[in-house]
Amino acid sequence: MEDFSISTMQRQPISSSNLKTVGYDANTQTLEIEFHQGGVYQYDDVPENVYRGLLEAESAGTYFYREIRDNYPTTHLG
Repeated sequence: MEDFSISTMQRQPISSSNLKTVGYDANTQTLEIEFHQGGVYQYDDVPENVYRGLLEAESAGTYFYREIRDNYPTTHLG
């Protein structure tokens, strides 16, 4: 059985009161987000422009809740 709680994706800090780090794999279109309050989640089939939008948003948290949270398949990694 595969262990999804271990991630090798490189994430970078992001300026946000809710999001701690974000990472993106363009080959698989996988977005990974670590939250300040705990938890790491992967979002599948996320286009690169959505990831770029997250990085460039005035409020990363607002952008996340509006554009990503309920719009892509999600896996909780731990």
